[in-house]
Amino acid sequence: MDGLDFLSGPTVVPVSFSLALALTIFCIGAAGVLLRRNAIIVFACIEMMMNAANLAFVSLADAWGGPEGRIFVFFVIIVAAAEAAIGLGIVITLYRLHGSIDLDRADLMRG
Repeated sequence: MDGLDFLSGPTVVPVSFSLALALTIFCIGAAGVLLRRNAIIVFACIEMMMNAANLAFVSLADAWGGPEGRIFVFFVIIVAAAEAAIGLGIVITLYRLHGSIDLDRADLMRG
């Protein structure tokens, strides 16, 4: 052949590998949310957690042969876009008021 043997047929990844990867990504994102104080990093970690859920939905939808997982992924993407827009607005307001995006100072936005 011409070096394209990997294109000869579909490679099936076991669902357990996909779910293990999704769990790993979710745990890294959860650790980032719990341990970091920078708002941008916390938002990125929340996005990691949502993408881990998307990976789990897609891998389980492929295993069960139904479209439901992909429909859930579509809604998670919509929620992630709304979260990014609202979250960045809050971060900009926090920076304008305090000159910092440290989440420990976020409770000072009241009033």
